[in-house]
Amino acid sequence: MDVDKLQAYRDKRDASRTPEPVPGPAAAPGAGADTGGSFVIQEHHARRLHWDFRLERDGVLVSWALPKGVPDDPATNHLAVHTEDHPLEYGSFEGEIPRGEYGAGAVTIWDRGSYETQKWTKDEVKVTLHGERVSGSFALFQTRGNQWMIHRERLTLPTGLRPMLAVTGPVPRDLARWALEMKWDGVRALAYIERGQVRLMSRTERDVTVAYPELAGLGRATDHKQLLLDGEIVLFGDSGWPEFEALQPRMHVSSATQAKRLAQQSPVTYLIFDLLQLDGRPMFDLPYADRRAVLEDLELAGSFWQTPPWFGGEDFDAVQQVSLQRGSEGVVAKRLDSRYVPGVRTDHWLKIKNVLTQEAVVAGYKPGKGRRTGLVGSLLIGVHDADGKLIYAGHVGTGFTDETLRMLQGKLEPLRRGDSPFEGPVPPEHARPAVWVEPRLVIQVGYDRWTKAGRMRAPVYRGLRDDIDPAAVIREPSAGEPEPA
Repeated sequence: MDVDKLQAYRDKRDASRTPEPVPGPAAAPGAGADTGGSFVIQEHHARRLHWDFRLERDGVLVSWALPKGVPDDPATNHLAVHTEDHPLEYGSFEGEIPRGEYGAGAVTIWDRGSYETQKWTKDEVKVTLHGERVSGSFALFQTRGNQWMIHRERLTLPTGLRPMLAVTGPVPRDLARWALEMKWDGVRALAYIERGQVRLMSRTERDVTVAYPELAGLGRATDHKQLLLDGEIVLFGDSGWPEFEALQPRMHVSSATQAKRLAQQSPVTYLIFDLLQLDGRPMFDLPYADRRAVLEDLELAGSFWQTPPWFGGEDFDAVQQVSLQRGSEGVVAKRLDSRYVPGVRTDHWLKIKNVLTQEAVVAGYKPGKGRRTGLVGSLLIGVHDADGKLIYAGHVGTGFTDETLRMLQGKLEPLRRGDSPFEGPVPPEHARPAVWVEPRLVIQVGYDRWTKAGRMRAPVYRGLRDDIDPAAVIREPSAGEPEPA
């Protein structure tokens, strides 16, 4: 015999006196295997203010009254009074219940969204909510009769992530489907924020938090308990624009004392351009446009962090002109519907460059002469091919300061080896005097173009990249080109 799950609800209400939905008697659906559905939290200004927490289940809204609302701290549970099931139509109800009626007072929707079920028994319910104001996992458990408690599960952030990467490409034809950002000249970093603490991870999953102490305050810049952000650490130069060369001393610091001293002299800024998780809710599968909208609502702006604007694709000419005027590397175009795929280089994101740049692996050097005697004269560099072999890609002899040459000499000296690490030939004029080294250092260079022989024409040293895995360095693919396996 079917049970009318809404009989208790109807018994407490007069459809002629309340604006609440009061459906007529009907057989409620039998118990099924629901694993999720919709949820709603309604702010209810009855005799005592409370919040009604409702989960769609087997054709009704299973309901609890929360006198103190949803807990935001796993250390504190809140009372949840189990009430009668409500009709599904109640999920969209807002209005004033008249005086003298059951539950008299104003009802407004405080939050709503979807949820998944982890457990559902007669005395315990575990769900994961995906709402606009509340996200994360919660447990409700019965203590006595209709007295329950609601507990927020401790939030967890994913581990082992690497940022999503772009390919070099032309200006998209269908610009209306793309968003535009400036290509920032700095160090990519994921910011893990939990309960006020910040952890910064590089592209190679290296913890670089100690190098940027001024970014510690980002953890206290929001009331949210948990954030996972993607962005670029930059250092603004005298021009008012990021300068990669100026950032170099900050990138290679391991001492907290030295990092604090440098932070006072040359503070960095974290430019935030993506949101990957918020209070337990993963955002990876949301379109770029939706992730950016939620990110902007967080209003993350402070002395050492900003959320720079993005622009519609139709504004490409104006955005590129600004990037040219500022001496920026270029513009990044991102499809408005693009998901965030960690660690993947995809043509859903395009780097449209004003200046050609490339990461390269240092595999040897030519000793310096004249004023460079005893130091590096030029670097012999390579990139990996589709088979993972290191192929000679040119030599770099310009762009160095004396301090940089001393630093490179100190890093390369312990890496000496007796033979070339390159697969294939190196021009004799460079191979004969070469000092070969283990291919462990990555540098960034600017260059004019790739030659038919597969070498960079006129490469110029721009900086050391210890945030990039040497094994991952390939000739940057253009849109439509396959990435090496």
